[in-house]
Amino acid sequence: MTTSKLEASTSTVDASQFQHTPFYCEENVYLLCKELSKKGIAEDKSSDLFVVLISNEKKQIPLWHQKASNRADGVVLWDYHVICVQRKVGGGDSPSQHLVWDLDSTLSFPCALATYVSETIRPTFQTFPEFQRYFRIVHAPIFLRNFASDRRHMKDSLGEWLHQPPLYEPIVSEDGTVHNLNDYLDIRATDVVKEAGHGMTDPVFTQKLGVVVGENQLEEFFSQIP
Repeated sequence: MTTSKLEASTSTVDASQFQHTPFYCEENVYLLCKELSKKGIAEDKSSDLFVVLISNEKKQIPLWHQKASNRADGVVLWDYHVICVQRKVGGGDSPSQHLVWDLDSTLSFPCALATYVSETIRPTFQTFPEFQRYFRIVHAPIFLRNFASDRRHMKDSLGEWLHQPPLYEPIVSEDGTVHNLNDYLDIRATDVVKEAGHGMTDPVFTQKLGVVVGENQLEEFFSQIP
């Protein structure tokens, strides 16, 4: 599909067209990537999509403009959050404008990456060090093959659901793994890439768990994606 067709198709998208189960953002994004390709909004096999898992060692990350918030500024202190970023290649004099697909956001759907960073992540907002956000970026085709969740993280010590699960069956990876969500969410400051340029982005196309960047590297990372 050409870039112009992809751009035209996003203008008629509504979040209600996609599966959404509150508090199961990792599964929501998994299904979102598949559906964007199925609808022709994304490239075949989701090759222009990236799954971005946001967390830190303390599992405390503030994000603004969230539907789950009861505050005027829409801030929520999540333990983790998962979004989809779509690589958009500009044509002619038009610059690239990567898109964020966040089913839990009150911003536009999709939203320009630059807008999402400034409004939802707010890297210039002064917070305590324990609220520093880190981003594990995984190429969607790799994520779709390898991700698995039996939803054990959503049960308490007695085996009761903390939040009601989706009605469909749990996601199992292609190799039969039933749960590896914790591997994706083990995000630490020491994991953040030190390389610049393509040295930063190349591993995302080969590594199962992608790469980890800091909140001030997110836009730079996608600007380097070929």
